[in-house]
Amino acid sequence: MLLKHSTCRAQLDRPWSRISFADRPSGFAGSFEPGEKHEKDAEILGSPLRKYSRIGPAVSGATADSDSENINIERQIELEADAAIKYRTCSWQKTAALLFSEYICLAIMSFPYSYSVLGLVPGLILTVVQAAFVLYTSLIVWEFCLRHPETRDVCDIGQMLFWNSKAAWYSTAVMFLLNNTFIQALHVLVISRYLNTMSTHAVCTVGFAVIGTVISFVCSLPRTFNTLSKLATLSAFFTFISVILAAIFAGVEDHPAGFDPDPNHINKNGVQMGGNPIVLVVPAVGTTFVSGMNAFLNISYTFIGQITLPSFIAEMKNPFDFRKALWLVTIAEIIVFSLVGAVVYAYTGTQYNTAPAFGSLGNDLYKKVSFSFMIPTLIFLGVLYASVSARFVFFRIFEGTRHKSNHTVLGWASWAGILAATWILAFIIAEVIPFFADLLSLMSSLFDSFFGWIFWGVAYLRMRRSQFGPDFYKKRGLIRGWGGMILNVFIIIVGIYFLTVGTYASVDSIILDYRAGNVKGVFTCADNSV
Repeated sequence: MLLKHSTCRAQLDRPWSRISFADRPSGFAGSFEPGEKHEKDAEILGSPLRKYSRIGPAVSGATADSDSENINIERQIELEADAAIKYRTCSWQKTAALLFSEYICLAIMSFPYSYSVLGLVPGLILTVVQAAFVLYTSLIVWEFCLRHPETRDVCDIGQMLFWNSKAAWYSTAVMFLLNNTFIQALHVLVISRYLNTMSTHAVCTVGFAVIGTVISFVCSLPRTFNTLSKLATLSAFFTFISVILAAIFAGVEDHPAGFDPDPNHINKNGVQMGGNPIVLVVPAVGTTFVSGMNAFLNISYTFIGQITLPSFIAEMKNPFDFRKALWLVTIAEIIVFSLVGAVVYAYTGTQYNTAPAFGSLGNDLYKKVSFSFMIPTLIFLGVLYASVSARFVFFRIFEGTRHKSNHTVLGWASWAGILAATWILAFIIAEVIPFFADLLSLMSSLFDSFFGWIFWGVAYLRMRRSQFGPDFYKKRGLIRGWGGMILNVFIIIVGIYFLTVGTYASVDSIILDYRAGNVKGVFTCADNSV
């Protein structure tokens, strides 16, 4: 809890010189370098950022400033004061819009399916627990970025966490780019699915995918998150309208899609599916480990988005305010995900549930109207990840040159070229891989285990060790010391669980789909509408 600024100024008898904030609350001045006797004051201020609290030296080339290890936020803003393109310009409200657009997305409409497998009560409990863990680890990301203000993205963090190893940087970079490109590919696929649904398959599916790729590329062109935040606000707003409409329509229509009053009805796929919607409080008897694990992973992957957070924080004019955006978005996530998932599941039941749940709506008009409000997020979320990837490449190429922060032909041509390369690759991935959905789940198991769990447990342990010494857990009391250590070791173990068991479940799902013939062709024109 923060002290009133007057109290802070009275207690700290020497100026701060470690981390500073350009747009800080009244009374916060300079930067932070408390000595031993200021340790308690530093703790109260939020995160104890003493001079020796870095876990290691700055990553080489992280900034154009020659003294990169001692650079602070104020200095970064000063360096781009005369630039035409300024990056550290995002307020916490605009950052919240970016977070809303990332998390309030189409994946919400897969929660009814997860609840149908896990049961409503376990599903809701896991939703809240997962949200709490993501909030906690995101606060660790935030603290790490405050301690190391030169951080540009998660790749810089990966190198610093593992003792400034270049191998760690390259490994993180490969996972980072693959993860983002696969998410772009997913949105190319979903846009084609939406256009097929709206047009009743009027054009070859590949043609719709091309349209989605071109539109997404154009929307990716803005160079700063400050500009993209305007699109993010629209994306989050229309997605909220979309899912609320879907929940309302599920409640007001007489029956879900595929309804048959006969409980013993066999559908066209040879599956017994009939009778009134069945809502399970707990998992059905006979639910397999793989299906249950996939349903849980579906909830987890919707929440896990820490991979983008360092990039967002790097463009905030006052990164200390990031936690405001984080708390706001987390509370909204829990409410929206739980309510929409539970309401839609209650009216569509276990038998008639589809993912996304728009397909469960029996009234074709209801389905098209609610799905149509999802258009902005179908485009923007892929755009957001493309922009994060393009920044990673662009900043490494042009750091310290005028092309990074000014309107030059080379700068804009390179930016557009990098974006075009990511979108072309995303299009090819979406069209070539016959089991794309399962492969995306596999990639999530491999990458989110690090970006959602392992990295941040390690980050906590390394920050506390550098701050309090090897025996930090003994010095900070039972809850903050031992409790903090045990919790973050548990987070690392959960990440390893995702990496091993999650990967097993994803691979097994791919095998089952192949056996069932549920794979699509390459560059196929087949209808993939909801």
